Amino acid sequence: MGNSKAYPVFRTTDRPTAYAQAMRLCALLAMQDDEVYLTADLLTVADVRRMAAVLPGTRICVKVRTDPSGESVWADLNLTTAADSELRPYLPLDIGEFYPVKSADHRFLTALGQGTASIQWSGSWPEDPDADQHGSAKYDGVQVVFHGDQAQADRWTEHHTVFVHVSNWGDLPRARKLAAHIGGEVLGEAQLGF
Repeated sequence: MGNSKAYPVFRTTDRPTAYAQAMRLCALLAMQDDEVYLTADLLTVADVRRMAAVLPGTRICVKVRTDPSGESVWADLNLTTAADSELRPYLPLDIGEFYPVKSADHRFLTALGQGTASIQWSGSWPEDPDADQHGSAKYDGVQVVFHGDQAQADRWTEHHTVFVHVSNWGDLPRARKLAAHIGGEVLGEAQLGF
């Protein structure tokens, strides 16, 4: 039960550098899931069009906003075929979906606008005698948050942050070792993760 602990280990204002560092960490996973989880706040129709082009045929039930009563408002939109006039009333759109690894993550990166977004790779860290916990397929992974510094992307920033995810009990020694592998360091307290 519970969520992973996410340690921020690298921060930059350069999107390709953040992605490259995340990929370096992914290469260390002993096992990696077949899918990545992609999220994005699409602020403009142009953002939607770019995303639809890299994820063709995607039909997503999209959370578009919260109404005055606090309830979520959802729209069942096909981002590829919806007309601009259908999309505009729902902007900004908030998408989140699983996609096969390597089929969408790099293309997704090229389609991002200025909204907050993230890519999450799940897997399992290899056994490490210096770590506090064993690797766990339930909790381990890598995440890059674009325009954010929280694993639960909740506010916009100019920079992009790479996180390592570990056991829900935390594993600071493992996080430090992973950060050092990419020339980074643990940049703060553990956060609520996946």
